[in-house]
Amino acid sequence: MQIEISATSRNLQGTGASRRLRKTGRVPGIVYGAGSAAQAIELDHNTIFHQLRREAFHSSIIAIDIEGKKESVLLRDFQMHPYKPLVLHIDFQRVASDQKVHMKVPLHFINADIAPGVKLTAGIVSHVTTELEVSCLPANLPEYIEVDLKDLAVGHSIHISDLNLPEGVEAITHGSNSVVATILMTRGAASGEAEA
Repeated sequence: MQIEISATSRNLQGTGASRRLRKTGRVPGIVYGAGSAAQAIELDHNTIFHQLRREAFHSSIIAIDIEGKKESVLLRDFQMHPYKPLVLHIDFQRVASDQKVHMKVPLHFINADIAPGVKLTAGIVSHVTTELEVSCLPANLPEYIEVDLKDLAVGHSIHISDLNLPEGVEAITHGSNSVVATILMTRGAASGEAEA
């Protein structure tokens, strides 16, 4: 999925300038990385606020148009107001098409309702991990990774090594094969089995 946003260069910097910018419905930000100098930018608040509510915006390559010059970037950080629905600042990192990126990608769990552990023994699916850190070239970055639970029984788990990752995508595990999801037996089902 290609996401496009537009921005303009920002000359005035500092707390006062940023505060004045926010009062006009703009968000201060910065674009950095890929061997180029950091560039201060400003973006439309409503556009960014609604984009941040989309899951794909957090794990996709974004095409940012800064006054006619397009660059490929990743969302790296953003600050929100403590209690108001207000974006205070946003950071983007430039990406080069030939350099691998490290990114956290959300996991989408499918077929939980037909898993034997849920359907036959009334177990409950426990999502131990909801996102996975991956390394890949920008062109191969997935929007999300599916975790198929259709064969999962009570007491069994799916680990990172069991996931079907898209071609060119590697999971960064830091040496551990962590559990992604498991099916736990409910108390009612456990006591029912004991009585039987």
